[in-house]
Amino acid sequence: MDARVEPAHDANESPVRLRQISSADRFGRPEGQAMAQTSTALRHSDHDVTDDTIASIAAVMARATFETTRLAAADAAALAAHVRPGTLVYVSALPTKPFAEQRGVVEAVRAAGYEPVPHLAVRSFASAAALSDHLAAMVERAGVTRVLVIAGDRSEPAGPFRAAIELIESGLLQGHGIHEIGVAGYPDGHPRVAPVTLDLALAAKLTAAAETGLSAHVVTQFTMTPEPIVAWLTRLRAQGIDHPVRIGFAGPASVTALLRYARICGVRASAQAFARNVGLVRDMLGTATPDRAVRGVAGPGDRLGDVSPHFYAFGGLAAAVRWSAAVAAGRIALDRAGGFSVTPP
Repeated sequence: MDARVEPAHDANESPVRLRQISSADRFGRPEGQAMAQTSTALRHSDHDVTDDTIASIAAVMARATFETTRLAAADAAALAAHVRPGTLVYVSALPTKPFAEQRGVVEAVRAAGYEPVPHLAVRSFASAAALSDHLAAMVERAGVTRVLVIAGDRSEPAGPFRAAIELIESGLLQGHGIHEIGVAGYPDGHPRVAPVTLDLALAAKLTAAAETGLSAHVVTQFTMTPEPIVAWLTRLRAQGIDHPVRIGFAGPASVTALLRYARICGVRASAQAFARNVGLVRDMLGTATPDRAVRGVAGPGDRLGDVSPHFYAFGGLAAAVRWSAAVAAGRIALDRAGGFSVTPP
């Protein structure tokens, strides 16, 4: 029985008495039938929008790439179970680790059937010869044809290279058969560099790549909320930069770990917005996923150009791979907070 009420106008009763009417009574009238049809149409419309949103998110996630510092047996097993062969797996370069360790991971990624993309942090190399030898070994042993060129975290260079563009312009990469490079993008800004300087540096690196025969794409720092990404990409496209962009997201990890990495990586704006989420503040030891950021990027569609997700494995590569695969399969339920949750298979 519907709880809606209306005046009754029986001749033997006061005209102000109210009586309940049923949905069947109401929908039996012409105006009731119209209300029913409108309600049904709205339900179908909401269902269609939900399906379209899930399909859009899944399509974006199907193009995901991954980044790791190591490849444990569990990581290799997760890749084999959930990620198509040939997918790009970036191998980061830690300043405290020897170059041989990175080469070992690169070789393991290739042996597992995936395309390794090693980071070259140019400030870490004591000489051009040292960089050349390191790269030559990865090309020979792992068939490397793509690299991510970054300056690195050292405040002062160990050798002749201070900036990524210096290596791009040197011809060394091309001499080793490298045909594509990634360069860094900063939607959340950089703690020591002004945004206009970052924009100019990005444009210069992309121009240098084109002029020296290298294809190029952009890989961003990880970010925790969608607003900085959308604003940065919109500005990038307005400047005429239409290169592919791999947007950095953190795979599933504890909230405390994410906030720690955010401080280390200089991801201040989105980290502050992330921390303001009441639910997360209440459960700082819980696991966080990048669902809201992913949904916010997938929503604008083609307006943001050629974009795809790039997962940093702060909580482990296997966890990032499994979560990404579930989302790419459309196993998600949208929520009212602008994110989504993964549903069981």
